[in-house]
Amino acid sequence: MRPNVLKALSALAKFLGCYEDWKVLLKNYGLGWVGRSADDVIIDRLTRTVDPDEVWGWVRLVKEARPEFSVFMDLLAVTGLRFTECVESYNLIVRLHKEGKLDSYYNVDKEALEHYRFKEIFLRNTKKAFVSFVPEDLVKRICMSESLPDAEYVKKLVQRRHLPLRFGDVREAHGTLMTKYLKESEINFLHGRVSSSVFMQHYFNPSLIGDLKERTFKGITEILGKVQ
Repeated sequence: MRPNVLKALSALAKFLGCYEDWKVLLKNYGLGWVGRSADDVIIDRLTRTVDPDEVWGWVRLVKEARPEFSVFMDLLAVTGLRFTECVESYNLIVRLHKEGKLDSYYNVDKEALEHYRFKEIFLRNTKKAFVSFVPEDLVKRICMSESLPDAEYVKKLVQRRHLPLRFGDVREAHGTLMTKYLKESEINFLHGRVSSSVFMQHYFNPSLIGDLKERTFKGITEILGKVQ
């Protein structure tokens, strides 16, 4: 939280015309907003997870404790979407199915949710989602479900079963498992990370990768086997 507060105060100081005074205060009190190093982040990941399958075990626990979230948790597991994105995607499937417009989002031939068709929801400044491969039978199960009020609703009901909130860890586990089947650039694309590298900005085109769906579904099959 501290970096965000300092950045906000910095913007306010510029607006009020006292930015130079603000910089002096920062120096005098030894304040800064540099985040934790990449080394620290990696060390946290190495020490946080002992059993590589424990995240999938957590998914199973949530499904058992909250059966009403079972289909949602499967969607989260196979797509690697951010938690809030997954809630948006889940609800969009339910709504479009009721309206008879699901084909505007789910491409049956490619078995893919085409998030890019709904830019206002999935293409934000720093967090994006373009495409997610999802088995058709899972999409059909979602269509038969009720929409979720919001992300906080899901969190609260999970917490009431005295389970930790590890939704972000599912995305990490998804990306890690997919390294067995996909290249880094392909995982980045499926996770909505398009870096500023020349290759990703100007040359990478997932539609030209003929076996991307096939290899992704190998990973999806393995994930579904772990969360059932």
